[in-house]
Amino acid sequence: MDLFDHVADQERFANAPLADRMRPHTLDDVIGQDAVCGPDTFLGKAILADRLPSLLLWGPPGSGKTTLAAVVAETTSMAFVSFSAVLGGVKDVRRIVADAQERQRLTAQRTLLFVDEIHRFNKAQQDAFLPHVERGTVVLVGATTENPSFEVNSALRSRLRVIRLTRLEPNDLVEILTRAMAAEHGLRGRVHSEEGPLLRIAGWADGDARRALNMLEAAAAHAEDDQITDDVIVRVMESGGIRHDKSGDDHYDVVSALIKSMRGSDVDASLYYLARMLEGGENPRFLLRRLIIFASEDIGNADPRALQLTVTGAQGFDRVGMPEGRIILAQLCTFLATAPKSNRSYVGLETAASDVKETGALEVPFHLRNAPTGLEASLGYGQGYRYPHNYGGYVNQQYLPDALEGRVFYEPSQNGYEARIAQWLDRQRAPTDGQEGDDSDSA
Repeated sequence: MDLFDHVADQERFANAPLADRMRPHTLDDVIGQDAVCGPDTFLGKAILADRLPSLLLWGPPGSGKTTLAAVVAETTSMAFVSFSAVLGGVKDVRRIVADAQERQRLTAQRTLLFVDEIHRFNKAQQDAFLPHVERGTVVLVGATTENPSFEVNSALRSRLRVIRLTRLEPNDLVEILTRAMAAEHGLRGRVHSEEGPLLRIAGWADGDARRALNMLEAAAAHAEDDQITDDVIVRVMESGGIRHDKSGDDHYDVVSALIKSMRGSDVDASLYYLARMLEGGENPRFLLRRLIIFASEDIGNADPRALQLTVTGAQGFDRVGMPEGRIILAQLCTFLATAPKSNRSYVGLETAASDVKETGALEVPFHLRNAPTGLEASLGYGQGYRYPHNYGGYVNQQYLPDALEGRVFYEPSQNGYEARIAQWLDRQRAPTDGQEGDDSDSA
């Protein structure tokens, strides 16, 4: 590099976004991931010993996946090649591998191939890495925000050490912001802030360091008297600041938390997760579908109104749309969370399905069979069937196949309306000596 190249690089760095200028260069500079890359961890020891295996860095946006890869590049003796699954393809991988083979042959230097958003590759593209990882031609470090169990094929995943990075805590982000304000390659101490505004940025950033630093840089540009205040933060804050990935791993985690909070009858937590998804831009019809399923699966006959109300709410939402439709969702959420719970209908179905799989297609009792022609009647189809309406609406007779006679699939709970069903079934299932009635209207 000549003098002019050096000056040009310095100018590019000075004009780079604050988040890029504050990217750590050593493990000691990394904040908030001590459990992953601290000096006593597997990853920390492997980096310091320059014996890094192929890795898969899995974590939410802004948690430090690219940062860790950059630290490895500066700490180890390996040549560093960065590659994006969004911009490149298998042809580029072949070229990088060929360069790595030549580098290893000429200088014995290993190559670290960092693949950002590795989940964007399809199965065939991911398989292209396998032979090169196995032979050690490259040390592959993949980064993904998605659950690798679903998005990275098992053959490649089995050859990578999965490292789970967690969302940065607000205190971690405040420390990062404080360093950025003081650092020579950061804001150089030209602006100042109390802890309150920094915590506000940290909460808005939702665990994302890059997002927090971008907000700090914008706030610094609008600071009055070199002071970042809450008013400054409010003025530059984007609308809809909560991040919610509508298709990724975080999406399913929040949906799961909503369902489990309603199932646990915690109405406040239920509203929180509902609000979080709505503020993040979740499709309300997806939420309504989940609520309809919940009404039947988790409430069922404990309050039969739940399914009716939820379906009606979905129809009402289609009429009014957003934003007023949020009110309907809130009513449904609070009703379902506070309703008595029972999954006995669902459990009964699963138990019956298990018996069907185990016993196969058992013969239907003859008295329950349809006899539309004389042939079926002559074979005994429908003979002996007792018509319940001729017995006051209920008659005790065999309905299950012989092999399952007496088998109980539905056992009502004692919650809500289902307790009344349980009392009724106890009476009807009790053995009787016989019942009299007129079977002339049997069908």
